Amino acid sequence: MALFTDQFFADHLTLPYPEAAVVGHAYYAAPAPDLPLRLRIDFAPTIYADRYDGLRLQIVHLDKGPIDTAVLRFADHGAFDTRDRRLGHKPGQGEYGAFNDWNHSEHPPWVGIGVTRLRAAIDQYVRLWIPGAPPVRTSQPPAAAARQVRTSAARAR
Repeated sequence: MALFTDQFFADHLTLPYPEAAVVGHAYYAAPAPDLPLRLRIDFAPTIYADRYDGLRLQIVHLDKGPIDTAVLRFADHGAFDTRDRRLGHKPGQGEYGAFNDWNHSEHPPWVGIGVTRLRAAIDQYVRLWIPGAPPVRTSQPPAAAARQVRTSAARAR
């Protein structure tokens, strides 16, 4: 199944790091290129196959490997509040605050996700670990900015 990872990071999350790439189902970035610290983000899996309920962030030192990991749960950051209210999903039930990648669909399984609060949490995490990292825009980008990001280094492999 396709998680549409490139599309998620380039068009929806739109992080400001010029040295970034999506490899497989993970996003890698050098928020402050002169430091040996890198950021890795992927979808956080649950105990159910192909179900994801958050983003897993990891700070990786080039010589020492992973030094910290945090999970930002979609439910804690209101990512699927609108969808969950519309569908009547309640906390602790089924797909509440999560998405499944069980269908063969041409549409991303995370369609409709709200990323404003996720961006703010990523910004706080990155700036804590990586001094000098550019701030993350915490508002939804205009459509023109999203199209411009599509051709940026974040789309490079």
